[in-house]
Amino acid sequence: MFYHDGGKLQYPVRVEKPSPIFAKALQQAIGGIQGEIRVCLQYLFQAWGARGPVKYRDMLLETGTEEMAHIEMLATAVALNLEGAPLEQEEAAKDPVVYAALGGMNIQHVIGTCMAAMPVDSEGVPFNCSHVYASGNTAADMLANATAESTGRMLAVQLWRMTDDPGMKDMLSYMIARDTMHQNQWMAAWEELGGRENHPIPNSFPQEQENEDYNYAFLSFGVGDDFQVPEGAWTEGQSFDHKGSNSTVQMRPLGDKPQLGAAPPKAAVQKAQLKK
Repeated sequence: MFYHDGGKLQYPVRVEKPSPIFAKALQQAIGGIQGEIRVCLQYLFQAWGARGPVKYRDMLLETGTEEMAHIEMLATAVALNLEGAPLEQEEAAKDPVVYAALGGMNIQHVIGTCMAAMPVDSEGVPFNCSHVYASGNTAADMLANATAESTGRMLAVQLWRMTDDPGMKDMLSYMIARDTMHQNQWMAAWEELGGRENHPIPNSFPQEQENEDYNYAFLSFGVGDDFQVPEGAWTEGQSFDHKGSNSTVQMRPLGDKPQLGAAPPKAAVQKAQLKK
């Protein structure tokens, strides 16, 4: 169950110099793959399917709910940046402030929403949940969440640099701070769950049933006398999970060339492909 408190914002949102172009850019933070709809749904679906210690479910619910508030803040910011935007392209051509209608404004803000935010990215592509990751494996989900917050923070930093509006910089500085907290939050949970000792994920599969010739081998496919293997902590020494030793294997074909035989009689193929 979710509650709201009459529409008050989590953090103040103000715009001193409306910019329809910036409103379009802010759409990425709403409906883009780095955006708040993505992480909101990701955390909530992870919570709704969480099994095991209940505190991880509760934590995900708390932060998923916070992300709803971030969507509300950004939607408000989009609407305020559209204040005074032109309703006719002829007027846009005359007014430098609203020239954005011809030079980068999302026309759907005019003809589809009466100057309001939409569940789309900055190019107008609707959000479709293809980047909502909820695996049911808490450790895997924590890593996915840290990645989501990292790319979200990258986007927020770029948006902060794009604008000189004091109000927008203030709102974005708050959102960047929350991204910092959430990155640390998810990694702290991952570490509490076992960190590197929790790997490989899932750790419920017995590793003795893996092909142990290859579970800590970096495979190199390079050819030529001048090719050099990209060496690092992944090619030698103790593995990240401290359960094996890294090595490098120059890969060669291990399987024979496939022989698929002829096509079945009813297949839509050429006669030469059919079984005799």
